[in-house]
Amino acid sequence: MTRTTRQLMRAWMLLLACLFLISACSNHTGMNLPLKNSSRPEAENNESASSSNAVSDGESNDHQLKSYTLRFVYPGSPQEDEAEIESAMNEYLLTKINATIDLMPIEWGPWDDKINLMVASREKVDILFTAQWNKHAVNVSKGAFLELDELLEQYGQGILQSLDPVFLAGAKIEGKNYAVPTNKELAAQGGIVYRSDIADELGIDMSKVKSLEDLDEVFQTILAKKPGMTPIYMKLGETFNSHYVGNFDALGDTSIPGIILKDGDSTEILPAYEVDRYVNTLRITRQFYQKGYINKDAATNQTMNNDALKSGDVFSITSALKPGKDEELAIQTGLIGKLAQLPLNEKTIATSETAGSMLAISSTSQDPARAMMFINLLHTDPYLNNLLNYGIEGKHYEKLNELVIKPTEYTKNYNPGSNWMFGNQFLNYVWDSENPEKWNEFREFNQNAKISPGLGFVFDGDQVRAEVAAVVNVARQYQTAMETGSVDVDKVLPEYRDSLKAAGIEKIIAEKQKQFNRYLASK
Repeated sequence: MTRTTRQLMRAWMLLLACLFLISACSNHTGMNLPLKNSSRPEAENNESASSSNAVSDGESNDHQLKSYTLRFVYPGSPQEDEAEIESAMNEYLLTKINATIDLMPIEWGPWDDKINLMVASREKVDILFTAQWNKHAVNVSKGAFLELDELLEQYGQGILQSLDPVFLAGAKIEGKNYAVPTNKELAAQGGIVYRSDIADELGIDMSKVKSLEDLDEVFQTILAKKPGMTPIYMKLGETFNSHYVGNFDALGDTSIPGIILKDGDSTEILPAYEVDRYVNTLRITRQFYQKGYINKDAATNQTMNNDALKSGDVFSITSALKPGKDEELAIQTGLIGKLAQLPLNEKTIATSETAGSMLAISSTSQDPARAMMFINLLHTDPYLNNLLNYGIEGKHYEKLNELVIKPTEYTKNYNPGSNWMFGNQFLNYVWDSENPEKWNEFREFNQNAKISPGLGFVFDGDQVRAEVAAVVNVARQYQTAMETGSVDVDKVLPEYRDSLKAAGIEKIIAEKQKQFNRYLASK
């Protein structure tokens, strides 16, 4: 080949490259948003694939999307086979919305601290788990989450069509949605999950238990006949005075004082120490602690309830309940057929339920539209939803029919137990140890619940931010010790009350009542 020929070939190749680059640029924008009337992209080095009709409900199928990686942050333990599930999700998402996923689970223990750091440092993530009880309103006030109403209209039609409007209405802050609620049980109930096999062995009739006081005889029997077994395990936030057992409505972030009763009619907001139910429960818990029913390290132990059950040394734990909660926990703890649940309060609906599990889009996301497309898929796409929740068919589970699955030897390698966080639970499979009518029971469970007077209201603490910070610090010093029965309530409660007043609790209550009155007047 002559030098002239080689030069001509190089020039020709350069021209082709330029034409290719120009063509590519004409098909993409600087932002990762769909373009109308463009052709579907071809796969390129496994980083790009064609988009499908899942890109946006109600729009044409010929949109063009640049490849994008979604960073998805949620609480939970990293799973051994997480990378394998991530890879399978990527393969599927590339064909749907030309995206890949970076699953970023964070253990529950450090969850609050790590999320606070993410928000403060403006870390670039896309989708985050959030909840009314997990400082959702606080993070909204910090500008951490995007307002989603327009994104829902454009890319979330599947969500709007499948989700009960009560969820979105109850999750609004100042009339706007900043997160998409999970489609799950709408009602709430609390009580305990207990070892039914132990109760049967000892001849304990749990159907006679109707109140906290009735548990005294049960726990006494466990202590006497099962030495070494803890009758009731407690830890920070998991006590008889947890909002899901006490039916306390904090009207927003549960760390901010001022409550009403979800199963009551009063709209007067009170500090917990003025609510008879709260104080009486403190005293019952103290008695149980003194009798040895509660683990001695309850005020300091960080072991999760599920892990405590899994150890085999615990008879019962407090828990938010729903149909099949005992069966779900049995699968997670290896106690299949050995657990049962016992409600201890009235079924209710409050903002804590409508906004009790949500996915928000971070204000640092580089592609909010793609994030909403992914959330929409979790609400509408059975394959993707179950892949995230259960792993890969044939490895992490086997199908018995279209609804029921059974575990395999590899189930333990991917079993996050986070169904209640992701999209639409009514798309989920059920394990062969669960009731196949589980989702019908969910629908029935959502009926005829008492509606809290505070449904739909979320307190905005901006006006009392300094007081809230001071009160939270006081609560850290006293609350867990008192609510686990670890200290003498009658001695400590007056000191706790005085410290809260010095920190500004009365100003917080007054501001919350003012906002709540305004909300009630506007209904």
